[in-house]
Amino acid sequence: MTTAAVLETHLVQDLPYLARHPYVARVGGWRVEDYLREAPENRRWEFAYGEVLMYSPATAEHQDVVWFLAYLVFSWMQARNWQGKILLAPAAVQLAEDLIREPDISVFRPEDAPKVTGVPVKVLPVLVVEVTSPSTRTVDLVEKAQEYASVGIPEYWVVDLPRKRFVGHALEAGRYRVSELSRGRWVSAVIPGFWLDVAWLWQHPLPDVQKCLREITRQGR
Repeated sequence: MTTAAVLETHLVQDLPYLARHPYVARVGGWRVEDYLREAPENRRWEFAYGEVLMYSPATAEHQDVVWFLAYLVFSWMQARNWQGKILLAPAAVQLAEDLIREPDISVFRPEDAPKVTGVPVKVLPVLVVEVTSPSTRTVDLVEKAQEYASVGIPEYWVVDLPRKRFVGHALEAGRYRVSELSRGRWVSAVIPGFWLDVAWLWQHPLPDVQKCLREITRQGR
């Protein structure tokens, strides 16, 4: 049995609280080559400074918002012939020698798209999106925000579903300018012509993507 399989079995069998509740489990003593060899393809594991981070399975609501945003952004890119590339978790993106994250959504510039290959991807995204939860809020809003700013990712969105809060990060002089919205527009600085009505994210069911695209086109910025 691999080290990864042993860890997952231990989490489920010996830590019953983690098996029943959302969690982020950290295990130290790993090297990046260990992570790349043993991290499962079908689970979300990340590597940060000698630790492996293992996440509990995502909720249906989490996945709904990830797919809504990915489809909305991808459809806009196609409509504008902006030929970038989108990856979804658990695609691994190497941000530094000892740092590999698996963002919910990673968007890459058209000029970088041909280089987005293999595991891990070694091209920096122009936009990263994380749909957060109580168990991942500190990781997403503190740790990852610091990391993404330090490596120069221009734009970072955090969608906090339980609090109905959108936290937009725009890179300025090496630091993020942070805007928290529960309604109104977030205008992207990296995807040409794109804006997001934050209130769309709190609707049940989520709105039709084609209707949203028509509204973005009709109203512009």
